[in-house]
Amino acid sequence: MSLTPDPRSKRLPSIRTRLANALLGWSLAWGLAVGAAVWLAAVHEVDELLDDTLQSSAELIAALVDGTMAAPVAEPGPARPPSHAARFAWQVTTADGTLALRSALAPETAWRSSPGFGVVEGWRLFGLTLRGGQLLTVGQSADERHEAHVDVALSAVFAALAVGLLGQVWLRSRIGAELRPLRELSGQLEAWNLDRDPRLQSIGSASRRELLPVHRSLSALAQRLASRLDDERAFSAHAAHALRTPLAGIDAQLAVALRECPPALQPRLQQARAAAARLQTVVTALIGLFRSGAEIRRQEVDLAAAVARLPAPGLAVRVEPGARVLADPDLVAAALANLLDNSRRAGAQHVSLSSGAGNVLHLADDGPGVTAERRAALQAAVDHPDAVPGIGLGLLLAGRIARAHGGQLRLPATEHGFAVELTLDPAPST
Repeated sequence: MSLTPDPRSKRLPSIRTRLANALLGWSLAWGLAVGAAVWLAAVHEVDELLDDTLQSSAELIAALVDGTMAAPVAEPGPARPPSHAARFAWQVTTADGTLALRSALAPETAWRSSPGFGVVEGWRLFGLTLRGGQLLTVGQSADERHEAHVDVALSAVFAALAVGLLGQVWLRSRIGAELRPLRELSGQLEAWNLDRDPRLQSIGSASRRELLPVHRSLSALAQRLASRLDDERAFSAHAAHALRTPLAGIDAQLAVALRECPPALQPRLQQARAAAARLQTVVTALIGLFRSGAEIRRQEVDLAAAVARLPAPGLAVRVEPGARVLADPDLVAAALANLLDNSRRAGAQHVSLSSGAGNVLHLADDGPGVTAERRAALQAAVDHPDAVPGIGLGLLLAGRIARAHGGQLRLPATEHGFAVELTLDPAPST
């Protein structure tokens, strides 16, 4: 994958620009929709008020034309019922404040009002002086005005909620579409197998301008990883030959010297041979530690045959008949060698090996064991070797080998001794 800038980078759409345009468009649309809803509600209420005003004015004009205002009403009786659901009431009072005429909704007592606007006992009033000193007062009840306010407010709120819900669905879909390239890139990275040469692989071309630096950085990182993996694999291959062969020669020479030396020197040579065997185990563990990050070569491993090839001085190892696991034989041998060495150095004399369902290898010894607190600390160190110190090479290697197989290492509680469970997930079916 080339590190040169993509010539299409200036033509690629920007995620930030597209999201900003989407948010701006949604804000404008939401504002217009809510404004339209409020306008429609206000127009509806204003139309009703104007219609009621028109009808009330017609009633008042009809009363004036009929001449009902010729003489004042001494004892006003019940007025005629309105011909419609009136929203206004009116009164005509004489100069001395006597009620001369009123509408159906007006109270039977004269309003104490003056020309112009005013508020009296829950009514919003407007007074106008007529000829002869009479006063025409038109009023609207506070309840009616409150109802009009509530109608407009509810209409605006419901319209805003409806538009907001629709806008949320639309905006989520837009944001999901804009972020889809990031999800696709994440999926491509998860499927990127670094065990193969990353320089021969590609994560595809960038579909957004902001992703171009990410693609270039990933390409450069892949090349560096490929070089590092090549170096580590070459080192592990050369170390396996360059270190094992001299150590095997030292062990052979010590064996010959043990047969030919005087009895007084044999204990020292035996100690030197044990140290060489220990060094060979450590070298095997380190090489296995390098190899645990490489590609796993799974095959059926007979645990009895694997243990028979491992040095286990001072240990009586009992393997359950037919015990087998599906794993890389070299890595399993390295893990077993170090776990057995841990048991020997802890003071155990007997070790039992078995396999269980789920491709699990069980190891238990009769050593002194550890406390529950120490077991919890060791388990935390196995699960997080980079963050929690205090773990030996044997458990570190076994845990890494288990993770290389896609499994895990567990330290179950036992009444006596120490136990290890090495879970090795089976190979995926083809």
